[in-house]
Amino acid sequence: MAKTNVLEGDSMDQDVESPVAIHQPKLPKQARDDLPRHISRDRTKRKIQRYVRKDGKCNVHHGNVRETYRYLTDIFTTLVDLKWRFNLLIFVMVYTVTWLFFGMIWWLIAYIRGDMDHIEDPSWTPCVTNLNGFVSAFLFSIETETTIGYGYRVITDKCPEGIILLLIQSVLGSIVNAFMVGCMFVKISQPKKRAETLVFSTHAVISMRDGKLCLMFRVGDLRNSHIVEASIRAKLIKSKQTSEGEFIPLNQTDINVGYYTGDDRLFLVSPLIISHEINQQSPFWEISKAQLPKEELEIVVILEGMVEATGMTCQARSSYITSEILWGYRFTPVLTLEDGFYEVDYNSFHETYETSTPSLSAKELAELASRAELPLSWSVSSKLNQHAELETEEEEKNLEEQTERNGDVANLENESKV
Repeated sequence: MAKTNVLEGDSMDQDVESPVAIHQPKLPKQARDDLPRHISRDRTKRKIQRYVRKDGKCNVHHGNVRETYRYLTDIFTTLVDLKWRFNLLIFVMVYTVTWLFFGMIWWLIAYIRGDMDHIEDPSWTPCVTNLNGFVSAFLFSIETETTIGYGYRVITDKCPEGIILLLIQSVLGSIVNAFMVGCMFVKISQPKKRAETLVFSTHAVISMRDGKLCLMFRVGDLRNSHIVEASIRAKLIKSKQTSEGEFIPLNQTDINVGYYTGDDRLFLVSPLIISHEINQQSPFWEISKAQLPKEELEIVVILEGMVEATGMTCQARSSYITSEILWGYRFTPVLTLEDGFYEVDYNSFHETYETSTPSLSAKELAELASRAELPLSWSVSSKLNQHAELETEEEEKNLEEQTERNGDVANLENESKV
């Protein structure tokens, strides 16, 4: 008994001392940002969720849309935007329903007029010859709407209601044909598949170019038919909080890729490297190499232009998160000169190589350059060292001159005493 009591006491102590798993409530992002830093870092692991996927599809789902009637007000665009399997199903269903509907009306006319009771009577003039049931009425409806006209079933001039129905079915059939064939044509000719041959580099890089820190990525076109009036633009997707405390999720900021100089308008015959100069107007002005992995941001790049073969506007998209931005790298050249032509090696399209790049932010580099009164380049540190050496030499010269002056003053005092 004593032994069992001891075991029970031990088990009770274990139950008392065992930690209790407390499930933290799921907080919105704004509330998590307001938590103390040590709590938010320990208890929540933030994962960067893409706004635009690498294949260009937007990772946004529309929920709780109650005004669904708005989709029906633009039924043409709704049908074009549907997936192919639903589009084909609607295409078949529309024609089948119209054929059945008018076939039913043809059968009703024949039934009301009594044509079904005089099928074998040669002296009776029916509304539609050789119409002896619903199946034959359905076949006649298909022949009428599709203007096949086999000649076996023919409407007679003794049936005015049949003549009116023939006119109505012909007009409505033409409208249905124009609408459905138009939807299919627009869906087939959509330039979405053209964007499949517009490629972006898997990584973006940050390195020095012409003495300035730049963010770069590469674009290319795999087809021989070119994109006319191609233009490139980039957006920074990053949540922010205003000075008044307002939280703006997924705030969009323009990234200048040559809008003012015209470099954003591309002649995309061979792969091009798009460059963004990190200056005071850049959102990356204060971001250093050590700070970049800690940032929660996404760069969305958009390439637009007209398809040369069809003249329709085409848009290709991609994105880069912080883990896909390489600091201190450049793209491997892919263009070589062959015998009479230039050749592009797309095997090296995504390849990069490491290069000497300061790990400081563009703002810190500019401050160092302004202090040293030197132009900003990749060798800022070496030039600052040279400047420091010059300063030490000038200080030594000043000390020597000062000692000489002190010696001269001492000699003058001795002479005056004598």
